[in-house]
Amino acid sequence: MRRAAVGAALGLTLAIGAPVTWQLARTPAEAGTPVEQVLSASTPSAPAEPPPSAPAVPEGLPPVVTRDAAPAPPAAAPVPVRLSLPSLGVDAPVDAVGVAEDGQMALPEDVSRVGWYRFGPPPGEVGSAVVAGHVDDAEQGLGALAALREAEPGDEVLVTDSAGAVTRWRVVGRELITKQELPLAELFARDGAPRLVLVTCGGPFLPEYRSYRDNVVVVAEPVP
Repeated sequence: MRRAAVGAALGLTLAIGAPVTWQLARTPAEAGTPVEQVLSASTPSAPAEPPPSAPAVPEGLPPVVTRDAAPAPPAAAPVPVRLSLPSLGVDAPVDAVGVAEDGQMALPEDVSRVGWYRFGPPPGEVGSAVVAGHVDDAEQGLGALAALREAEPGDEVLVTDSAGAVTRWRVVGRELITKQELPLAELFARDGAPRLVLVTCGGPFLPEYRSYRDNVVVVAEPVP
């Protein structure tokens, strides 16, 4: 997920330049429980509304599931402001983000920051809290979640909210998924047990689209 040339949405024209060589350090495509299995275990079998269609070409994240065009009311719970994965050296500020004009999840323009999908639940509430970030940028270099490809089951994730409280999570699965095959209904579920879903780009870089083919998806569960 590179920074878009105009705005901060996923899937728009990317900054010109060769991809950062982070993917030269190959890691297994999967680790732990398959992502869709983890998410579907606590997601209703018949979602309230069908997921949108995948884009014709690889982009950032496909369009997200939304109820209507108007922003949702502010969440009652404190919102996330910082994400940390100590074992991977990840420590990034979190911005509340929404939906870009093209219907895809927006991201902070600064690749050192990550975005929490504010129309979904905050971490710790019912459903899947989605946090996404750029993997790199031609001008800014590696993104905050570049190391996500190395996450392993059992790794600790810390989320600090706007009230100063810290919740602890454990990674249960990591998977490299082709963007058109992302299980959108499960990724953005608003029902079921609390889950933390972390997303960035991965897989081979496709020069013709100036983007990566896949997404790295990590799912974590709360530590009691």
